[in-house]
This record gives sequence, structure tokens and C-alpha cells, in this order.
Amino acid sequence: MFDFFRKKPEPIAAKERPAAKKKSPKELATEKGEPYVDILSMDVDPENLHQGSFELDWNEKFVANLIRAGYVGKTDSDIVDQWFQNVCRHVVMETWEQEQAMNPQRWTRKRDLGDGRTEVS
Repeated sequence: MFDFFRKKPEPIAAKERPAAKKKSPKELATEKGEPYVDILSMDVDPENLHQGSFELDWNEKFVANLIRAGYVGKTDSDIVDQWFQNVCRHVVMETWEQEQAMNPQRWTRKRDLGDGRTEVS
């Protein structure tokens, strides 16, 4: 006996494929064998504006390049921290040199010692 009045099953909806996850710049650089470093965040202490911190992210290729360049440390974080401090030091020195070149009187103190002599510090 046929059941002509039986409800037809509803078609199964095609499962939506999950969208392909977009790769991060770090993942792309790592796949290409390229070094990668980025500043993820920067915090400044509102009570003491001279204090702050940076959160960095890097890949193994970046650390390997730093080691080849002579940086050493017990951990990858130590090596990257050493590099970042060096970069910051160079920025400060370059800024100081530019200010010194534009206004040498600001950083140089002269004192007349008499007899045509001058102390410069």
C-alpha cells in the first residue's frame, strides 16, 4: 500500500562552509620564510608619563636574524628585548644629535675661566 499523503521530507540545506580564516601578517611572513615583528600594544602610566611598556610579537625567523646579527639571550624574549632597547637607544641618540646640531648652546655650557681660557662642559 502506498501512502500518498505522507509528508515529503524537506531537502537538507547545504551546509555552509566555514569561511576560510584570513591569515595574519605574522602567519603570511612565516609561511614565506620572512622575519616578522610588530608592536601589538603600547601602554603609558597616566600617573607617570615617563613609564610605559610595549607588547611585541615576532616569529622565529626574526629571532634567528637577531642571533645572526650578534644578539644573545637565554630566551627569545630576552633577545627581542635587547634588540628593542637598542632601537630605542638609537632613536634617542639620533634625536639628541639633531637637537645638538640645531642648538648647540642648549647642551653645551661655557664658563669663562679668565686669561682667555674657557671651560666647556
